[in-house]
Amino acid sequence: MDLVWMDGRVIVAGPDTTASISLHGAEPLHGLRFLPGMLPRVLGVPAAELRDRRVALADLGVPGAQRGSLVELATTLASNTPRDETAPWSMALLGHVTRSFAGGAAVATVADQIGWSSRTLQRQCTAVYGYGPATLRRILRFRRALQLMDLGASYAEAAAAAGYSDQPHLHREVRDLAGAGLSSLRQDGSGANKSTQFPSGSATVA
Repeated sequence: MDLVWMDGRVIVAGPDTTASISLHGAEPLHGLRFLPGMLPRVLGVPAAELRDRRVALADLGVPGAQRGSLVELATTLASNTPRDETAPWSMALLGHVTRSFAGGAAVATVADQIGWSSRTLQRQCTAVYGYGPATLRRILRFRRALQLMDLGASYAEAAAAAGYSDQPHLHREVRDLAGAGLSSLRQDGSGANKSTQFPSGSATVA
């Protein structure tokens, strides 16, 4: 999830389940991306309420959401006490769950590790991340593949290392999640691979 300064106001970019294109004027965009599960803690708003949405921060009634730079704003928001449903896990547990699902772990495996039922884990994932473990795994795998290509991996190497069954599987998932082909995301005018930043899974460059 992101905080984006756009058209004179701060917009909360909720967790996306597919590509999103936002139209805006000529003003440059500035964004601050948060690690998975972090922004709901800061805002005190369950991530599921913001799924596939763009909401003005002022409309959320968040304490301390005064105008300022994004970094100053994030620092102020971080001092707020999160509601229980937005921060049911400690920071250490949040990191463990995120890393486990990023590695492709099954829900039952992660639930056993932390001593919860699979149903409880499913429900809390929705509040923390905005969607369940299956969607979270897809998005984290997608991000991992792009990171590997940033480091110079070929499409086939990135697909294998990120956990895709093959390169065509990677291409299908990228088109489904980003709304564009992998080559469109990774090409500049000279034809060299590069990284294009898509905030919160969006096709809006920030």
